[in-house]
Amino acid sequence: MKECSIFVDESGGQGGRSKYYILTLVFHNQDESLADTLAAYRESLANRGLKDIPFHASPLMNGHDAYEGMDFKTRKSMFIAFFILLQHMPIRYRAFVYKRSEFADETAFVARMRRDIAVLLFDELDYFQSFDKIKIYYDGGQNIVEKSLREAVGYALSKESILYRETRAEDYRLAQAADMICALELTARKYKAHEQTSTDEKMFGSAGAFKNNYMKTLKRMRLGM
Repeated sequence: MKECSIFVDESGGQGGRSKYYILTLVFHNQDESLADTLAAYRESLANRGLKDIPFHASPLMNGHDAYEGMDFKTRKSMFIAFFILLQHMPIRYRAFVYKRSEFADETAFVARMRRDIAVLLFDELDYFQSFDKIKIYYDGGQNIVEKSLREAVGYALSKESILYRETRAEDYRLAQAADMICALELTARKYKAHEQTSTDEKMFGSAGAFKNNYMKTLKRMRLGM
């Protein structure tokens, strides 16, 4: 049986505090093993003397949570190591970037998100219909995402093909990949709008360096683009 996993992550918070909201979907054909790629990642961390801890982009960039007390050089090395892992993962993705001020209320926001997901599913229908089963992994952290996902997927794909699984980013490298992509797509939007922070510039350098070192590679991984 051929199965596709969709790992979902979001950035921006549900309460409307952030200017931008990012929704990322990572697609993985479960026939394509991650074992060798993950083994190489663990070996790379060990060779560099880096801890093998769950990847979380925002805490890493800001030195919070599990990264508290680590110097910047170590944190940047960990970011780069995971980005190298990301490049070798057999995945595709799509990210949707929203500017909150463009929506009158949450109802309009959910409608747009639902439409965007449904359009993606219809545009790539041959790809999704090639699988016997679709598994969506989302931790259910934000009801606007869960509502949009359920309605869009239920509308565009056979309901019999859908299984929902709650998960934590700590348990799945693919969920952590979605987290990294969220962070990179948000950073790309900030650079484009000349709104990058000092943390962004410290981690990635200039807009040109960020584009060449990260976004050119990431763009090749986008589904249907």
